[in-house]
Amino acid sequence: MPQPSTARRASSPTPLERTGQAGYRMRGQQGRLIDSLGEAIVSGRFQPGDLLPREPELMAEYRVSRTSVREALKVLAAKGLIETRQRVGTRVRPQDLWNLFDSDVLSWHQRQGRGEAILRDLVELRQVIEPAAARYAAGRARMADLHRLEKAVEAMQAGIHDMTAYARADVDFHMAVFKASQNALFARLAHIVADFLEISFQIQQRALNDEDNRIQDDVDGHRRIFDAINRGDGNAAAEHMLGIVLNGKSSLFRAMARPESTLAAR
Repeated sequence: MPQPSTARRASSPTPLERTGQAGYRMRGQQGRLIDSLGEAIVSGRFQPGDLLPREPELMAEYRVSRTSVREALKVLAAKGLIETRQRVGTRVRPQDLWNLFDSDVLSWHQRQGRGEAILRDLVELRQVIEPAAARYAAGRARMADLHRLEKAVEAMQAGIHDMTAYARADVDFHMAVFKASQNALFARLAHIVADFLEISFQIQQRALNDEDNRIQDDVDGHRRIFDAINRGDGNAAAEHMLGIVLNGKSSLFRAMARPESTLAAR
């Protein structure tokens, strides 16, 4: 997060400045307001059924403009967290109406130490949709799709000792499989899988640093998926993809069980 301007008079930090990790979604005054309010809702500061403070109160508390407040509330409403009614105000919606496929909502849960159950549900979702996407990709992949898959596998191999590069290539591979399936709805789900992979990699990173052989096995598994898609073998592509998802599930749960893991430490 950018540091406060030195021209500002010394004062206690605003809630925006106290907000935790400044990810890319927090850039700008409006983005940081969305992040701060969203995390406040997920954390339980504002419970389902509660009315949020009125615009003037939010403007004063977060030191932002009326326009920023209104735009932030629109974004949170689109994520299913709140609803605004005339002469009533803005109320927090029940949790079962929140959009858990939204990457910000998932991130807020994870940062509050409440992401484990959602991550487990997402693993189960991956077990269902990713083998199917790989099967369709084997019958529908175009030359550009195959090139992207091969490039991602090569990048994974090259990044075997660079966890940041490796994670990026891993995400690229799975995104490429969804795209190669030529299914518009699978493509929409690709982004939530990408966010899941990024979060799970953060949790696993310390463990993976000590498991080079396991990483090489992971590269080889992704290469087998590519080879099956390349030769049009849908059954093999689905089988190998399921294996990758299940291996990732085991690694994730082992990492989550460690005392120093991101989730366990909260």
